[in-house]
Amino acid sequence: MSAAASDLTELTGTWTLDPAHTRIGFAARHAMVTTVRGQFTGVQGTLELDGANPTASSASVTIDTTTFDSGVADRDAHVKSPDLLDVAQFPTITFTSTGAKASGDDSYVLTGDLTIRGVTRPVEIAITFEGSSKDPFGNVRAGFTGTTSISRKDFGISFNAVLETGGVLISDKVKIELDVSAIKAA
Repeated sequence: MSAAASDLTELTGTWTLDPAHTRIGFAARHAMVTTVRGQFTGVQGTLELDGANPTASSASVTIDTTTFDSGVADRDAHVKSPDLLDVAQFPTITFTSTGAKASGDDSYVLTGDLTIRGVTRPVEIAITFEGSSKDPFGNVRAGFTGTTSISRKDFGISFNAVLETGGVLISDKVKIELDVSAIKAA
């Protein structure tokens, strides 16, 4: 089974994100000279796909903020601290879609409400359908990639430090990167 962009009808149904094969990551500028990346390893979500009318599809995702990982323990501890995500008080980030529109043959703009640190803001995510197939275990999978950018300050995350040479330690703009593998419910 392989769904082409022109025939999405076989995608209709309920899909569950596969956390072992889904990556929700971020990229932010650090010290004005480099980009730091990280990801959340605890991701759960459901997609309700309408292959005949993809713009009627919906998504709901919950991220466990305690699973943040950048590969550097000290940085991870700081990101999880009250300065930034404050995972003790806000253990989840959520996204609930509110709409979708086609932007190309296999691409869409998904709109929805993103909640970080208890603050909800509307966002638009550029989504690309990467294809679907049956895996060796009999699961039907669909893949999607996506990106969006947010302002940390919009979500009440204002911690920063001014650098001696000018500029700031952490950029306000954060790029969110999605690599999603979803399994169709039986």
